[in-house]
Amino acid sequence: MTTPSDAGPPQGARAPLGGSAGAPAASMGVLSLDAEALYDELLGGVRQLRGADTRLVGITSGGAWLAARLQKDLGLPGEAGVISSAMHRDDFARRGLTGAGHQTQLAFDVNDAQILLLDDVLYTGRTLRAVLNELFDYGRPASVKLAVLVDRGGRELPVQPDYAAARVALPGSQSLELAQAPDGRFSFKVEET
Repeated sequence: MTTPSDAGPPQGARAPLGGSAGAPAASMGVLSLDAEALYDELLGGVRQLRGADTRLVGITSGGAWLAARLQKDLGLPGEAGVISSAMHRDDFARRGLTGAGHQTQLAFDVNDAQILLLDDVLYTGRTLRAVLNELFDYGRPASVKLAVLVDRGGRELPVQPDYAAARVALPGSQSLELAQAPDGRFSFKVEET
């Protein structure tokens, strides 16, 4: 288990494909990230982070997809938890109940649980803040760790992942979103906002 430090990128962080650490990952408007290869990296990182009693909880929607697949690939019993940020967002007045169709589902007692939150893309940290508020509405966990597929920087709150499969830099005008095909395979979509 490692913890992030100010000395460098989070454990598991890699240079953007085709670039160096901290360099913009999108050159000529094209971002080349292999979501399936990054999933394999995340799987290895989650193996290192989790203990025998750790509960996987995915943040809707991309993190929930990751958690469900990790639960299966790690051979863990039951289903991974799903958590929504919709009710605790600080931009609720502007966004409304965006994503409210995805409700929090935690089929275990949160009190004293070891929780490993999973998300697809960590950006400002605001979704994670809302998720932590939601999690504490269900109880007081013993610990909470965070593993992400991609850390794109741009933090507005003091939040860092315990593990990131990749670290990329994108302009604020672009969004990076995980997509899941009907066969369960992952890919990324990059869009101008």
